[in-house]
Amino acid sequence: MRLLLAVLMMVVLAPVASAAPATPVARCEFTPTPENPAARPVQPPSAVVPARGIVKVTIVTNYGVVIANLDRANAPCGVENFAHLARSWFYTMSQCWRLTDTTRLGVLQCGDIYRAEEGGPGYKFADEVTGKETYPRGTIAYGNQGPGTNGSEFFVVHSFANIQPLYTVMGHVTYGMDTLDRIVKAGIVPQPDGLLDGAPKKPVRILHLLAH
Repeated sequence: MRLLLAVLMMVVLAPVASAAPATPVARCEFTPTPENPAARPVQPPSAVVPARGIVKVTIVTNYGVVIANLDRANAPCGVENFAHLARSWFYTMSQCWRLTDTTRLGVLQCGDIYRAEEGGPGYKFADEVTGKETYPRGTIAYGNQGPGTNGSEFFVVHSFANIQPLYTVMGHVTYGMDTLDRIVKAGIVPQPDGLLDGAPKKPVRILHLLAH
């Protein structure tokens, strides 16, 4: 009996192991855009998303592979949306419609299904910016057509982007900047004003985009 009581006391008085800290979450609002329906069948992501962690993405193009780390802490809604679209095969076999190489802006713009700035996922969501964003070489960020119009469009900075901090930064390229260099070297379709801002001379295709 005494032994049983001793065991019970040990169990009662034993320190409780502390639970692992819960992963922080963010709440997102993905608003339908019936005026711009989904270019490919896809549902909006969950409204509650992780707000910590890294999502690794691999962009397989006809020029080569680009790998990037996306930071959930910096843009939880944007990163979750990008990963969701990748896992839904939204970007697979799509085209990057715009390439710029000016003294102000050097980016490859992708994510639009029909043409530049046309063909999104059928919903939009808010910007995740602080006003202190910069866009050095290798940055991956959302493109938009005004405040709160993020969808599927994104750009990768191949040189620099001297632009206002209005675009949500998802992350940065960790491998494959030489792929971007080859795309730039192939050239841009000449514009009437001579500006190097238009479609790539040789089409740039995303063969597949993985998020893991």
